[in-house]
Amino acid sequence: MLSRIVVSLAFMLGMSFSAVAEEKVVRLASLEWAPYTSETLKDQGATTEVVRRAFAAMGYELQVIFYPWERAVKMGSDGSYGLDGFFPEYYREDVNEGIVFSDPVGYGPLGLAERVDMVVDWKKLEDLTPYTIGTVQGYANTIEFDELVIEQTLNVSEAMTDVTNLMKLVYGRVDLSVIDQHVFAYLLATNPELNAVQDQLLFHQTLLEIKSLYVCFNEGSADLAEILNQGLAKIDIRATQDEIFSNYYPNQ
Repeated sequence: MLSRIVVSLAFMLGMSFSAVAEEKVVRLASLEWAPYTSETLKDQGATTEVVRRAFAAMGYELQVIFYPWERAVKMGSDGSYGLDGFFPEYYREDVNEGIVFSDPVGYGPLGLAERVDMVVDWKKLEDLTPYTIGTVQGYANTIEFDELVIEQTLNVSEAMTDVTNLMKLVYGRVDLSVIDQHVFAYLLATNPELNAVQDQLLFHQTLLEIKSLYVCFNEGSADLAEILNQGLAKIDIRATQDEIFSNYYPNQ
């Protein structure tokens, strides 16, 4: 009888230890947005590596599942397939109710790409009213920019991807394209279609904003935000981001 009790206790403890071990795995949804996040890149992108190192500092393992962005947001928000959240997101007050934002996990300079033969001189967003601006469907830009789009002060044309957005610029279907500066540099260096026309494109020196990037946790995994924040305090976020970027395009 005692041996059965010991076996049962050992089994229950084993179950308990397994549950604890499972709780040390964080599952997040993300998208193909190189060089910040990508299933095909070493370290799965600079932002992924920041989040991975921060969780590792707290004894947690990170697993990332890649989807198209709008699906990643939906599944990370409602906890589909055991997902704890999604990233990288700009801070937005209109995200799903119950979403908890981490501290920043990276930074991205958001601006405008333009053609070499059509340089646009602008200082404030209202200066851009004569132009058609390319954006990517489902991406947040800046609060002011998106409000002016809603008010129809700014004229935009949506594309499904950053590559398509930039090619629309090359072919003159839009006058400017909203894009992150690191994404712009990465795509021109690595995408064959854009690499062939890179001498036709510039990144405008006037930025829309330096955007902070966040991990968003759903209501059922809200406690992971504080765990991640503690891990982020143990690493150098900017240095990690720059280190990974330099691995992807060392000559930039």
